[in-house]
Amino acid sequence: MKTNKKFAMMMPMKAFFIATIISVSSCNSYLDIVPDNVAVLEHAFNMRSTAERYLFTCYSWMPPHASLTSNPAFMGSDEFWIREQFVDFSAPASNIVRGNQNIVNPFNNSWDGGNGGTNLFMGIRDCNIFLENIDRVPDLGEDERNRWIAEVKFLKAYYHFWLVRMYGPIPLMRENIPVSATVDEVQIPRDPVDECFDYIIGLIDEGMESLPALLDSEITELGRITQPIAKSIKAYILVTAASPLFNGNSSYQGYTNHDGTALFNTTYDADKWRKAVTACQEAVEQCHAAGRELYRFNPGIVVFPLSPEIQIQMDLRNAVVERWNREIIWGDPNSMAGGGTSGIQSQAMVRGLTAATVEVVSTRGNLAPPLHIVEMFYSENGVPITEDKTWTYSDRFQLETATAIDKYHIKEGYTTAKINYRREHRYYAYLGFDGGIWYGHGLFDDNNTNYLQAKVGQFASMVSSNSYSNTGYWTKKLVHYQNIIEAPNRYTVEAYPWPVMRLADLYLLYAEALNEAQGPSSDALNWINLVRERAGLESVENSWSQYSTQPSKYTSQEGLRDIIRRERMIELAFEGKRFWDIRRWKIGETVLNRTISGWDIAQKEAENYYRQRALYQTTFRFRDYFWPLQEQTLLVNRALVQSPGW
Repeated sequence: MKTNKKFAMMMPMKAFFIATIISVSSCNSYLDIVPDNVAVLEHAFNMRSTAERYLFTCYSWMPPHASLTSNPAFMGSDEFWIREQFVDFSAPASNIVRGNQNIVNPFNNSWDGGNGGTNLFMGIRDCNIFLENIDRVPDLGEDERNRWIAEVKFLKAYYHFWLVRMYGPIPLMRENIPVSATVDEVQIPRDPVDECFDYIIGLIDEGMESLPALLDSEITELGRITQPIAKSIKAYILVTAASPLFNGNSSYQGYTNHDGTALFNTTYDADKWRKAVTACQEAVEQCHAAGRELYRFNPGIVVFPLSPEIQIQMDLRNAVVERWNREIIWGDPNSMAGGGTSGIQSQAMVRGLTAATVEVVSTRGNLAPPLHIVEMFYSENGVPITEDKTWTYSDRFQLETATAIDKYHIKEGYTTAKINYRREHRYYAYLGFDGGIWYGHGLFDDNNTNYLQAKVGQFASMVSSNSYSNTGYWTKKLVHYQNIIEAPNRYTVEAYPWPVMRLADLYLLYAEALNEAQGPSSDALNWINLVRERAGLESVENSWSQYSTQPSKYTSQEGLRDIIRRERMIELAFEGKRFWDIRRWKIGETVLNRTISGWDIAQKEAENYYRQRALYQTTFRFRDYFWPLQEQTLLVNRALVQSPGW
């Protein structure tokens, strides 16, 4: 997006002090339209066509949900581990989980822009310009005008929320500051975090009724904001506001502006959870009315009948990667352009699925889940492997040879670690591993499928120094099963819109809100069990009662909380949710100070390959819950205070 001089003069109320250079470039696109701001502001709103382009300009600031470089929720978490040489230039957020965040040039800086971050205050500025001028457009019908206003109010709210999630209390940018503003008028402090959430929710509510319940033309409008999207994101925002990081967090006692204004209310407010319950209920009802449902795989042409095991795996994999499937509440079409989901699939796809594809450099296989993520998934009985009475956790690194009963999960006759056996279907749908079946990619007979061979000398081993999994696991979940790998170097990818919100996510948010507001209930369990049923698991009640060493766990609020949180981490694994959930639950110090480990991948024999190898010791401190402000920002605007701990 180009920013001309006249636009640059209209500095945003809060962004004036944020940046000294007011030029910005954006390679984002929306609906395959590259926004083109006209030469002068007056002309942008002289007719419907140019105003519509400005609407798309507001969309173009959408945070890059599917970017491994720019979305910190991917590489800034502990779900993947990449090699050190790729950190700085390919994945700056990896420095966050490594404990290397800083105040000189913060990684993934969305306040000022830079180091992998997009300046979202500039995006809010464009939203304000649109809202201030849209009434001037002469050839725009009232209904369409109201819809556009509602869309931009939602975008403005979402950009504010993205910043609040990163920085906590921020300066609210209600309107743009005029060019005649004095230096004192642009010295703007942070607003208290509760006021930030109230303002964000208010913006969404203002436009809710003007948004369509369904799109009239999905071909041209998919990705634009609808009532199901707005209500679902509102529900997520209210769940976030009710969560321990923002609700009664005594750790921020004394966190104030220079004038003494408290930025956090440290008193717990149960009403926040009640509001979240209502919002989740309304969102679920709206989504159901719009035809949203949990995805089930139903290929148009069935050449080979699927086994029940592969059917469930495809139900799970394609809930994410099938374009615009009925589970997707909000898909980001910008993620289909540029690197986006194509780039993610390149990094997730194993290099060397077969002998013929070892030299294909477009498949990188660098997104490597560590062993603690592998252990996170349930046993086949739907409970943690540390709780399952039928599963011997202490034997998990011992070896076992697959038999015919395992053939849809592990290659029959192949020897691998016991940790890969008798696990839930999401384990096999989401993870690739040595000996594991990898359905698709040209082979659609599930009795004749590809499988991984990852030890030294085998196809998926460390053949290339920059294309291999350094843990011995791969992220199968994010790869479309119809992608084709061909020698010598061709990888045909089915790009898909990134699922910002899907129905399973909303169901689990609803269950969480119900449990926090009311304690254990059949209603809360219902929403979890719908997700588990699609994953081929029994209900929480049956699984824990029959198989867990803690059979009554789900009957207490604390026990059900633990179950809900684990269910989210499993169901939504690798989708960028874990990073934010860990923070809003305020469990970073517990979860993110750990040893990252994988298999000893430089070994040829199974006995040596299946040894746990430490890769890194991650660091998370109290200060890491929120991003620091750049030192230069504090010098330019002295009304700002630094984030706690920095």
